[in-house]
Amino acid sequence: MNDAAFTIFIAFGVIWAIIGGAALIALLKADGQQIRLGKWGLVVAIPTLLPLVIALIFAAIYHP
Repeated sequence: MNDAAFTIFIAFGVIWAIIGGAALIALLKADGQQIRLGKWGLVVAIPTLLPLVIALIFAAIYHP
């Protein structure tokens, strides 16, 4: 039963991340700005997303 709770927790986390991304895109589109990811966007996005992805992979592989 512990695996079910963990799966639900991860599913809600993924849903929240998708909702947050959609809200950011909607906010930028409401101001009429173009959605583009330049060099500085990658400098911010990669260090933010890489540890999150590594932590999720670690949790999925080594979950008891």
